[in-house]
Amino acid sequence: MGKLYVVPTPIGNLRDITLRALEVLKEVEYIACEDTRRVKILLNHYDIRNKKLISYYEPREEKQIPRIISVLREKDVALVSDAGTPGISDPGFRLVRTCIREGIEVEVLPGPSAVITALVGSGLPTDRFVFAGFPPKKGKRGFFEELLSCESATFVIYESPKRLVKTLQLIGEVFGDVWVCVARELTKIHEEYIRGDLSEVIEELEKRKNIKGEVVVLFREKKFYTAY
Repeated sequence: MGKLYVVPTPIGNLRDITLRALEVLKEVEYIACEDTRRVKILLNHYDIRNKKLISYYEPREEKQIPRIISVLREKDVALVSDAGTPGISDPGFRLVRTCIREGIEVEVLPGPSAVITALVGSGLPTDRFVFAGFPPKKGKRGFFEELLSCESATFVIYESPKRLVKTLQLIGEVFGDVWVCVARELTKIHEEYIRGDLSEVIEELEKRKNIKGEVVVLFREKKFYTAY
């Protein structure tokens, strides 16, 4: 019986990977990944060769899980995402859950996470936070209204740069006056934190012709933020 290794990969800077993660990627024969092209960049950078890559991404995960499980009956498999820790806003948790049900050992390695990196760099309170992934394209107002029930928490979401300003405006409509941090291109050359009052952050973003890169949005109601 093999073991599933959950292996975090860099969220930007390719040097942000642990020695243990590299050891696992070198030792296993099979790697389950979202985008084979992305993982090849990482593997080539560290001269890791001759790996059998299994595509595992939404919405194909249900079809691929039986294949991965059959491999795990005999050999170890490393699970990676395009960036960060598998299972966070990606279908990795479904594979982990299936392994647990099937009695296959799962070993999770610690490593990079955009959520934690952005949270610590935001300057917002970290003692209680709610990570809500990507807001839905439809029914977004209801999504944020549901978050209102989680008072006195720092909220963390992912968002497309194309929808960023409209999402921030909607946050203002639902939550009112909040403190915001927009973390963009974390660990990359153009890493940026835009922090401040919601209206100030929106004003700054509206000055830009376009916004590029992966974005993490963090916010907290002022009445709770100022209590710290």
